[in-house]
Amino acid sequence: MANKTKILVTGSLGVIGTGLVKELESRGNDVFGIDLYHSRGETGWEHRMENIEKPNYSRCDVSDYRQLERVFKKYGPFDYVFHLAAEFGRWNGEDFYEQVWKSNAIGTKNMIRLQEKYDFKMIFTSSSEVYGDYPDIMEEEVMNNKEVKQLNDYALSKWVSEQQILNSYTQHGTETVIIRYFNTGGKGETYHSYRSVNAKFCYNLLMGRPITVYTGHKRTSLAVEDAVRTTANIIDNFKTGEVYNIGGKEHHTIERLAELAIKHTGADPSLLILTESEILTTMDKKVDTSKAERDLNHKITLGLEEQVKQTVDWMKEYYK
Repeated sequence: MANKTKILVTGSLGVIGTGLVKELESRGNDVFGIDLYHSRGETGWEHRMENIEKPNYSRCDVSDYRQLERVFKKYGPFDYVFHLAAEFGRWNGEDFYEQVWKSNAIGTKNMIRLQEKYDFKMIFTSSSEVYGDYPDIMEEEVMNNKEVKQLNDYALSKWVSEQQILNSYTQHGTETVIIRYFNTGGKGETYHSYRSVNAKFCYNLLMGRPITVYTGHKRTSLAVEDAVRTTANIIDNFKTGEVYNIGGKEHHTIERLAELAIKHTGADPSLLILTESEILTTMDKKVDTSKAERDLNHKITLGLEEQVKQTVDWMKEYYK
């Protein structure tokens, strides 16, 4: 019997990480996860205790090289590493910039150093935020051909990480695929103030709190389960050096997302507050996902309204 593919998932208790561990295991892989939760009492622990209590999980801060190396020495070797662990969010990068830079830039550098030592294939999760002020359709090659200005610390930390990966490939021949996630939504995303706009709208409206919508911004939205499936497909067609956009097709305003959140929560429309566009944040994200469709069998199964309804239904059950 052939040996199972051994995979490490960093950020395994995150919104996408939780689903990715399950998806990879369902395909017969041997999966080990690391994240920062110790046990109960952490935010969102109820949703993720089933993963914490498994023997294939260890607490680890990716910004600490010693902690990471311990994982590789004790639980490795790994064939693939899905490096999801990161601090997320534009305003998170303002309020907690030290942690954002440590986790995102230094954490990725630590992983690269281990990749150079242990020779595993890595899938690095970047962000659509790296496209910054680019005004047209966001194709993967844009960054090689145009001068783009990243607009905030979170975006910059992800772009720095991408450059570190390219430098390691040039110097050491490390094998990495980069994916750039666009907005995701759906079940499984617990609330805090730096979460995705879909989760923030749905939670606050369910709690009877007002939501602020910055006008003029446009996005696409992708169900978490669709993002997870496409991400897991990478090891079936791993192409070193490739960059993939993973996003939705339905191009919509944030106002439209808010309207759907009000509809499915049953909240009072007066809770909607419209204000001017958000400073230092990309106005319009028009994504081209054709490469992911071609190489990774990227498919969209839930539209925007279905994602919002799924989020609301899940939060009603989760938060009682």
